[in-house]
Amino acid sequence: MKILITGITGFAGSHLADFILKENLGTIVGIQRWRSDLTNVKHLLGKVDMYECDLRDASSVRDLIESVKPDKIFHLAAQSFVPTSWNAPTESLSTNILGQLNIFEAVKKVKIDPWIHIAGSSEEYGMVFEDEVPISETNPLRPLSPYAVSKVGQDMLGYQYFKSFGMKIVRIRGFNHTGPRRAPVFVCSDFAKQIVDMEKGKRKPEMFVGNLEARRDFTDVRDMVKGYWFALEKCEPGEVYNICSGKTWYIKDILSMLIEISGADIEVKQDPKRLRPSDVEILLGDNSKFIRATGWAREYEFKQTLEDLIEFWRDFPE
Repeated sequence: MKILITGITGFAGSHLADFILKENLGTIVGIQRWRSDLTNVKHLLGKVDMYECDLRDASSVRDLIESVKPDKIFHLAAQSFVPTSWNAPTESLSTNILGQLNIFEAVKKVKIDPWIHIAGSSEEYGMVFEDEVPISETNPLRPLSPYAVSKVGQDMLGYQYFKSFGMKIVRIRGFNHTGPRRAPVFVCSDFAKQIVDMEKGKRKPEMFVGNLEARRDFTDVRDMVKGYWFALEKCEPGEVYNICSGKTWYIKDILSMLIEISGADIEVKQDPKRLRPSDVEILLGDNSKFIRATGWAREYEFKQTLEDLIEFWRDFPE
């Protein structure tokens, strides 16, 4: 089986490759751009086939699909950082929506029939009211950032290509996930790296934070990517599924857990630059549809995830 992973050099992509290799599920083809940071996939080099391709270039994507003819496509490549989408909305929309469109069109032109996984986001739900949680897949989509709008676009494009052309597309709305290799622009990894930098004497014992009152539903990335695989093995094409833990954490409580794991004495300070123009106050997902379809179950407790994240930054090369 040939498995194409876009975004393999990223956080979830590298963990998905780890899972596939560990379970011996097929041959992996990964996409990189010429300027891709290969830090997350150094351990994979020689074990996966890497192709250079820019998903925004339709001819480049078509050549890749024609050469590889994958049986499964996991489309994880995206501009995935919400604050960046406020500063670069055009790039976020074009990268996320047009990149996916190019994959669909290439699959059509090459006349292959792979299973395709679309990595949506809980950010698509956006403005969620207290009486709407836990959030099911039928909840209204009220996106509150350009990133969220781009993910709604990907989601609906996946549905449209399923309905119009019968493509075997499964849409996943993944809620927050974290763990080793998460970039430090994301909240849990940001906190963990700041703490480790304090442990190493590289900064003062002062933690700079944004909105600590937001509530998020976190899953370990290693459980999340197992869910991605199950999605193409056991879910129905054209359907959409939440993958989440079904439990929320206040961001302030996550910070407290990380500080407790470290044992450090830290002063917490709010940084206005870390606040968003509009923020989603609560994202709590209902994972029952996905569990019914796949039997998926989490293996990692959240405290273990945070401990592994701290250790990742402690071991990170200087």
